[in-house]
Amino acid sequence: MPRFSANVSTLFTELPFLDRFAAAREAGFEAVEFQFPYDFTPQEIAARVKDAGLMVVLFNLPPGDFAAGERGLACHPRREKEFAAGVSEALRYAAMLDCRTINCLAGLLPIKTSEAEGRMALKTNLSVAASIMAKNGIQLVIEAINSFDMPRFFLNRSADAEVLMDELQPLDVKFQYDVYHMQRMEGELFNTVRRLLPRIGHIQIADVPGRHEPGTGEINFPNLFRHLDAIGYGGWVGCEYVPRTSTGKSLAWLRTWVGG
Repeated sequence: MPRFSANVSTLFTELPFLDRFAAAREAGFEAVEFQFPYDFTPQEIAARVKDAGLMVVLFNLPPGDFAAGERGLACHPRREKEFAAGVSEALRYAAMLDCRTINCLAGLLPIKTSEAEGRMALKTNLSVAASIMAKNGIQLVIEAINSFDMPRFFLNRSADAEVLMDELQPLDVKFQYDVYHMQRMEGELFNTVRRLLPRIGHIQIADVPGRHEPGTGEINFPNLFRHLDAIGYGGWVGCEYVPRTSTGKSLAWLRTWVGG
């Protein structure tokens, strides 16, 4: 079975954020990830991670003004300095947390900004971020998000990410393949993961519909996990789902299918 990490931005939310690391370890996880750590100092998070004996395997670049609806700045023209400052901030956290993979959210295409302008900004910002992160031994990944949950998000399909990665070569940018978003947008999970395997830097899971735990929807997760093993995926699989009830009850799939 794949190696699973707990996304403590969506799991263990019954607890304050800094208490979720110990809860993840108690539940059997050896690794964690989270969306945005920036409300806490890297020292605070590192201490909890160390105490719990965990690895941090992924987090996102700063999203901009999240409360105002921003979901990433990479496709925003004329905000390159702000984006670059976010890269520096993320690197500071990555160094303290020994995290080797950072996700860049492309963002929502701003009103009155053409797709061409957004794409130019996205490529410029990703080029800067990928170059800096490579020098620091960090893998930059990008993800596609379904347009039903997040209209106007710049990348919606695996093909969007693939074209962008091609355009950014020889820079090393990989794809964070989110099973929930890609099932909603395109299906063909098995074939797509097999074809894109060398370009996938991280996988996240949640079932469809509802974005709840595996076993609550239409995706055959036991077959998907066996498929990931069969094709040789060696990375982490992040559990970024919203439990239907409590996190503890939502982990029944892990105990049943994986023996966690």
